[in-house]
Amino acid sequence: MGAIRGRGRAGTAAAAGVLCAVLAAGLTGCPAPAPDRTAPSAPARGVSPLTGLPAREAAPVLAVKIDNVGPARPHTGLGAADLVYAEQVEAGQSRLLAVFSSRLPPRVGPVRSAREADLELLRQFGRPALAYSGAQSALIPLIEAAPLYPLPPEAAPAAYRREPSRPAPHNLYLRPRAALDAAPRAERARDIGFRFGAAPPGGKRVTEHTVRFPAARFTFTWSPGERRWRVAMDGRPARTTDGGPLTAATVVVQDTEVRPSRFHDRWGSVSPYTETTGSGTALVLRDGRSHEARWSRPGAGGGTTFTTPEGRPLAFAPGPVWIVLAAR
Repeated sequence: MGAIRGRGRAGTAAAAGVLCAVLAAGLTGCPAPAPDRTAPSAPARGVSPLTGLPAREAAPVLAVKIDNVGPARPHTGLGAADLVYAEQVEAGQSRLLAVFSSRLPPRVGPVRSAREADLELLRQFGRPALAYSGAQSALIPLIEAAPLYPLPPEAAPAAYRREPSRPAPHNLYLRPRAALDAAPRAERARDIGFRFGAAPPGGKRVTEHTVRFPAARFTFTWSPGERRWRVAMDGRPARTTDGGPLTAATVVVQDTEVRPSRFHDRWGSVSPYTETTGSGTALVLRDGRSHEARWSRPGAGGGTTFTTPEGRPLAFAPGPVWIVLAAR
């Protein structure tokens, strides 16, 4: 009893608040707790669920597997992507999976081959179109059975062009509109768990952050004037041939399990498999600050949610999102 009295009026009010919350089903006269109106909500109609920016209507989703070794740069069309995933491939190198919906550039590339982990990653988009240069023969049955519209060059020959001025195999480019013409039933962009809005409180001020793969690295540098993170790859600023520097409004470093798969490339290097279902920690960069986060994707058919360590939805800054799938 002495401990309860020692709280004073503030302690009594807090205890009453807890009791009201427990009995808010109407068993007492306590008012129901007010909803948290500051929590970010699902994207409204007329807003892209992938960027949080205004969009006339949801458009089909086109994912493109993009080469990312030195001879493949500078990229073309990558600045128009709503969402870019950076993932580890053979020999510790990196490759990009760019997701387009809000905007379609005239060309995208260079395009390279698909990996097994792409199939699980893309299931959260429903049944999107996937453009890629090819895949090893053992993987083709898995791609054909996956809930997506596969678009290698033989399935959409009018959508691909070779660039004579670039060395092979880094010279295959995609015409996105022609690709979607070959997949007219590709599913439109939908809610995949992202929330956009005001920055969460706290975080740490940061001007630069680097993520390292065994044989590649990404550096994101905050540009206050642009209100964006500038992207650098392997120590060099990333630019596109058609849009200038590559930037992101939000960068997510998602800690994942990266394990060997049963596939390998022609030189015998084992293809890594990045697990994108389950849960784990993440770091969210926005507005010149870093925020500790948690990610959760219970099943392949659902989206990925990002929350604060306390479990509250963590809003992204409206604009392009880059997600680096880093090994734990």
